Amino acid sequence: MSRGEEISKVRHRMQELVESIREHQYRYYVEDKPTISDGEFDALLRELQALEQENPRLIDPNSPTLDIGGGFATHFAQVDHLEKMMSLDNVFDDEELEEWFDRVEGKTEESLTWLCEVKVDGLAINLLYENGRLVRGLTRGNGTTGEDVTLNVKTIKNIPTSLQGGDPTFKIPDLIEVRGEVHFPLLAFQELNEAIAESGKAPFANPRNAAAGSLRQKDPRTTASRPLSLIVHGIGRIAGVEFSSQGDAYKAMASWGLPTSAHVKVVSTRSEVKEYIKYFLEHRHDLDHEIDGVVIKVNERRAQEAIGFTSRAPRWAIAYKYPPEEVTTKLLDIRVSVGRTGRVTPFAYLEPVHVAGSTVTHATLHNQMEVARKGILIGDTVIIRKAGDVIPEVLGAVIERRDGNEKAFVMPTSCPECGSELAAASEGDVDIRCLNTRSCPAQLRERLFYIGSRQALDIDVLGYESANALLASGAITDEGDLFDLNKKELGKIDFFCKKDGSLSATAEKFLVALEGAKERPLWRVLVALSIRHVGPTAAAALADHFGSMESIRSATVEELAEVDGVGSIIAESIIEWFSEGWHRKIIEKWRKAGVRMDLVRARSGKQTLVGLTIVATGSLVNFTRDSIIEAITSHGGKASSSVSKKTDFVVAGDGAGSKLEKAEELGIRVLNEAEFATLLESGPSAIK
Repeated sequence: MSRGEEISKVRHRMQELVESIREHQYRYYVEDKPTISDGEFDALLRELQALEQENPRLIDPNSPTLDIGGGFATHFAQVDHLEKMMSLDNVFDDEELEEWFDRVEGKTEESLTWLCEVKVDGLAINLLYENGRLVRGLTRGNGTTGEDVTLNVKTIKNIPTSLQGGDPTFKIPDLIEVRGEVHFPLLAFQELNEAIAESGKAPFANPRNAAAGSLRQKDPRTTASRPLSLIVHGIGRIAGVEFSSQGDAYKAMASWGLPTSAHVKVVSTRSEVKEYIKYFLEHRHDLDHEIDGVVIKVNERRAQEAIGFTSRAPRWAIAYKYPPEEVTTKLLDIRVSVGRTGRVTPFAYLEPVHVAGSTVTHATLHNQMEVARKGILIGDTVIIRKAGDVIPEVLGAVIERRDGNEKAFVMPTSCPECGSELAAASEGDVDIRCLNTRSCPAQLRERLFYIGSRQALDIDVLGYESANALLASGAITDEGDLFDLNKKELGKIDFFCKKDGSLSATAEKFLVALEGAKERPLWRVLVALSIRHVGPTAAAALADHFGSMESIRSATVEELAEVDGVGSIIAESIIEWFSEGWHRKIIEKWRKAGVRMDLVRARSGKQTLVGLTIVATGSLVNFTRDSIIEAITSHGGKASSSVSKKTDFVVAGDGAGSKLEKAEELGIRVLNEAEFATLLESGPSAIK
């Protein structure tokens, strides 16, 4: 292999890692539904860090190693932290811990002590107190900006809304940012999941997800009904008070009524740190909350300042991550599932086994090469790893327990759902796919479910059951029909009807959700299309760069690849997706139904159209279909796709048809392009 080919291969792998890590960060921080274990995520991040260290010229400016993580827009207001809320670097064994000790001690001449605390597995939070009063609560977000969850935070019983000055030694500061972890106590988590399961809904995968999901509720009353708890572990910006040590800071926070951990310990030697780590590894299940390791910090504040920070983490603190838990069980069968992009994935069908707080019956096997690599046979006793992770993983077989009745897994050659032939979609594709993309029931179901997910268009009711009902009834033939659904169509489907045949509240809720989903930002629409490799990060970059779906569709592979965070692989995937005629029809159907196909930018233009609803029809000289929508919205108006009594103006160009006729029928003012330009500039009074 030539040097050029080697560099190309490394660059390709680094890009794959960046995209994969970003995708998993979104699932973890925004959806609260991670799909890989912490250990797997850490392995991806460490591989990327190693490649970047060896190839600094190939580092992507948007690499997740350069930031804190998580920062994706949601329905909560985005607010900046006063002081950056950093992450922690990790070590996984005593050798790496010793290397960290050496680095830290080499940066200061002071004699150091070490503060040890358990690493609570929860949701990081930043509380701002001014003159002792709680004024704001933010999630970590991207470390610089977090989500404002103040109202929800105030419902957590052990978070004081006012600090108390119980100990005269520690004066209440004029201003302080308190950092901590919101978590779900284990007993309460078990009770909550039982109640959710009884109601027929999907239970939370683990306490961390339950904490994150509960804190990020739109209605604070829901948060208040959940027994969340906080443990504080640090300070951001502070004014009016100084501390000589981390331990003193914790004592002060406890005296003010803040919930500090009962397991904090300051020690003087490395061996004492290791004893602390060993103790809680053995006693981790004795605690009332989950932990995934231990945090070690330099105790002396002056030494912390001297040791300093990287761009994303303090050098004076480290997280010692515990290995995930493992159990053994019987592998009853290996089956396959078909995903939304046609990828056929083997999964283990297991004899039920209890691990990390839940009963496991299925575990991922990733692909057929992974099955072969691990040497797993059907009938084996296998090792399962979960440790609080969402998707359990098969690590390997216990060879010595084989009795000769085991058999090898053979990847099917036809799709288990539609019978189509399975093959690699392109040369070099390691995954086997069902190529019947348009009509394979499994792919259709998975795509519909994904459209309804919070990662895509966040449509209430659109889950697996409703997707199956819609497809089985013939109400929709592909996702393009989704936004054309109405009461009449739903009234023919049992899932959406009461016993007396009338529409259920679920149907009404679904229709409202569909209407709301039409206003989702462009990047979410891109994600919802299930274009291979286009996750939230790439979609946001594409939407911001091109501004409209039409511009993305018209771009060349070179223009797409030049966008930060996209690259050649994603660019080629986009070109391939748009080359399919039925894909383009989906976009056209959604557009006609009123789904937003442009980027809603900051409203910097004159707000001349506030309160006005405008419909554009026909071909205009100076506006594309997308740019006129952007012009309307950037000036404060609402761009609608259909004419009704609520429409204020219709802008008509050449070839205007039924919308123009409807406007004339309803007596709605029709504008030509010049009049529309006047309306944008001066408002409705200028054209009357």
